This record gives sequence, C-alpha cells and structure tokens, in this order.
Amino acid sequence: MAIAAKTTMTVTRQIRQYATRRITRRLTRAIPWLGGLIALATLGGAIRRKGWLGGAADVALDFTPVVGSVKNLAEVGRGRDFIPDRRQA
Repeated sequence: MAIAAKTTMTVTRQIRQYATRRITRRLTRAIPWLGGLIALATLGGAIRRKGWLGGAADVALDFTPVVGSVKNLAEVGRGRDFIPDRRQA
C-alpha cells in the first residue's frame, strides 16, 4: 500500500506541476494584452486631463508593452509625468 500511495502522490504532483506551467505560460502571454486593454480604458480620462494630443501620446506610449513599462517606472522614479496635465482655466 505504501508503494501505491507514493506512486499516486508523484502522479498528482506531476499533474499539478504541469497545470501550473500551462497556466503560467498562458498568463505571461496575456499580460501585455491586459496592459493594453487598461491603457485603452483610460484613454478618455487621459485626453480630458492632458488634451487631445498629449492624452493620445500618453496612451500610445502606455499601450506599447515594453515602452509603457519603462515609461511608467521612470515616471514613478521621477515623481511626475513626462506629459504634464494641461492647465485648467
């Protein structure tokens, strides 16, 4: 009985590891698309705050997977936006 229990545990463990690898692979493929969807969802607010050209440029930079990540990290480190909000009248 002890041999059967060890075999079952290894098969269960292998199935769990396989499923974890598959899910992780799918999530890493989906992450750039999720970031792009979030950037598109914020398009209206960015255009209202930064103006038409500034808001569109900000969202375009955020939508690009690697460029958007680098831009956001640089803005956090710098403490302010590269494309500032327009002045309110």
